[in-house]
Amino acid sequence: MVRPEAAVRVGVLALQGDVREHLAALADVGAEPVPVRRPAELAAVEALVLPGGESTTIEKLARAFELWEPLRRRIAAGMPVFGSCAGLILLADQVADAAPGQTTLGGLDITVRRNAFGRQVDSFEADLPVAGLDGGPLRAVFIRAPWVEEVGPQVEVLARIPDGRYAGRIVAVRQGAILATAFHPEITADRRLHAAFVSTVIGQVAASR
Repeated sequence: MVRPEAAVRVGVLALQGDVREHLAALADVGAEPVPVRRPAELAAVEALVLPGGESTTIEKLARAFELWEPLRRRIAAGMPVFGSCAGLILLADQVADAAPGQTTLGGLDITVRRNAFGRQVDSFEADLPVAGLDGGPLRAVFIRAPWVEEVGPQVEVLARIPDGRYAGRIVAVRQGAILATAFHPEITADRRLHAAFVSTVIGQVAASR
């Protein structure tokens, strides 16, 4: 799917949430960012970002735009995906406090709890050591954020809240080509997580040639 000498095409689900911020971050790390609103646009990318926003709203819009089932199929087939905040919820196999009728795309063998850290007024920032990420702790912004309550045996925990009231809570995970965070790396100037994700995409695309 990737053209020789071309940047990998990484889509951003552009229905609701921090779409522009993720597009900018991907461009900064050398990817070709593509807004995805239609099945044909999804079919044209090598990987996808599920942005922060409202998980139930994103689900409703994805169904309305006939994207839900194509998304599920691509994820199940191994497409690399990076989910932030609401994206983490959408990728979880289980949601501890799902809204009535809420379903997920799945792909991560985890149980997640929505709005676990509280409401908008409870938003906060923290310096997180992230496994495999060079350069010291990452400044993470949490806004009505979920956390991961349980992980399956194939899930690697990348980051936990290091101290304070929520010490030990899991806030970043990886399973195969799926990366997900409870926080919003797209709204800071630190591009290391996006760069790491794009490196994963490049490796997978190269292996498939």
